[in-house]
Amino acid sequence: MTPYPLAWPPGMPRSKNREAGQFRTTLTGAMNNVRDSLRRFAADSGKPIADLVISSNVTLGQEKPADPGVAIWFKWDGLSVSIPVDRYLSVAANLQAIHHIVEARRTELRHGTLSLVRATFTGFAALADHSGGNKRSWQAVLGLTETAYPDAPRVVTANTINEAYKRLAKTRHPDNGGSDEAMAELNAARAEALREIAR
Repeated sequence: MTPYPLAWPPGMPRSKNREAGQFRTTLTGAMNNVRDSLRRFAADSGKPIADLVISSNVTLGQEKPADPGVAIWFKWDGLSVSIPVDRYLSVAANLQAIHHIVEARRTELRHGTLSLVRATFTGFAALADHSGGNKRSWQAVLGLTETAYPDAPRVVTANTINEAYKRLAKTRHPDNGGSDEAMAELNAARAEALREIAR
């Protein structure tokens, strides 16, 4: 998954009518709240949070993007988890909502069992793993298969991956006639490809 642009789980519908929300927090404050609640959840459950990515359209100098959605991605107790929120008009409010969702899992843990919380997270894991059983390889998504380059063996580098990503993002981004699903697939493919070649 990528911190930027927003990596939204495929198959998860987007909010059509966003609201302001009543949260009184800054973007930095909400980010810290999410990190703190995840740290406390890991301590409470006795199982670490790994590979955390907080994904949004926030960039340097642009804290209020047109699409304020946020999705956090992480691994916990053998599950790949995604918690996406775009109910609110600001990135800070959506992040704060995620903080409250994680805090709700801490409440479940406090009053229930680890098995109950794991069952709750299984729904979030289904979002992270959603592919309908037909997930394409990163090579296929990025057009870096042997079929695409039949004349010679292709050495795939970070530069090759990023060039393919930039070329495809021009048509797959929702603002350019693409879709959220196509862009999410492209984001996931680039992240997976970069992880694989770094091994």
